[in-house]
Formats: sequence, C-alpha cells, structure tokens
Amino acid sequence: MGGGGTADFDDFYRASRRRMLGYIYVLTGDIVEAQDVVQEAFVRAWQRWSTVGGYADPEAWVRVVAARIAISRWRGRMSRARAYARHGAPTPVEGPTPDTVALVAALRRLPAAQRTTLALHYVLGLSVADIAGETNAAVGTVKARLSRGRAALAVLLADEDRPEVEANRG
Repeated sequence: MGGGGTADFDDFYRASRRRMLGYIYVLTGDIVEAQDVVQEAFVRAWQRWSTVGGYADPEAWVRVVAARIAISRWRGRMSRARAYARHGAPTPVEGPTPDTVALVAALRRLPAAQRTTLALHYVLGLSVADIAGETNAAVGTVKARLSRGRAALAVLLADEDRPEVEANRG
C-alpha cells in the first residue's frame, strides 16, 4: 500500500471495508455491532497509518484489531450479564411526584444565578459563605439571590396551584 498518505488510506479503506464488515458481521451476528467494531478498527488503523500502511498486508492488521475489539465487547457484555444474574435486576426507581415536577418546572423559570444558588443551598446544603466562594459572588448577593429565588418560587408554585383550585370550585 504506500505507507503514509491520506490517499493511500482512503484507497485501502474503500478496497477493504466491505470485506471487513462481512467478516465481523459473521463473528458478531449483529450488523450494528459489526459496523461499530469495523469503524473503531479503521480509526485505529488511521491513527497508526504511517506504520500500518507500510505493512505487507494492512488489512490483516485491521482484521486482527477488529476481531479483538469484537471479542472484548463480547466479554464485557458477558461480564455484565453474569453480574446481572448474580445481583438481579436493579431496584426500580419511582418516577417524580407531581410536586417534584412542579418544583423543577418552576426552578427552570428562574434566572440561572438564582437557580444555582438555591440548588447549592437547599440540595447540597452549602452555607451562604461557601456559595459566595464557589460562585464568586458577595455574601450579600448570595443572600439576595436566596431571598428573591424563594419569593419567585412561591409565586410560581402558587400560580401552578391556582388552576386546580379554580377547577375544583366549578
């Protein structure tokens, strides 16, 4: 093949990609997996093309690399399957409550600085001083963001409840 240029690699790729895909497809039995594996093998060949391109049979190098990638992926899947069989299915996680959904929707409507400050304080439990240090804001600014953020949330969450109250009256 030549040993170095982009054109050499392009020619090599065009000449060998279908054979390589067919080979790996037979090994894996999964066309999507085979495409991923072949793509990764050709990327590795491209990264080392100055060396691989000088080999008597660069396709043999790509073939070995692709087979090793396929085997490695298969082993990973088998390990995950064994772990799953050993430990069982993960405990299902319940979806968010309507209150959580309403709170997140209201938080999204706040300015980013207020939302960040509220999250740092109420979710992570950081002090006002720690938040000031992390956000490069004055302590007074952090206190104002907390106050304004709480007030804005109260209004937004009250607006969320209002249609239900009116619907229940009618």
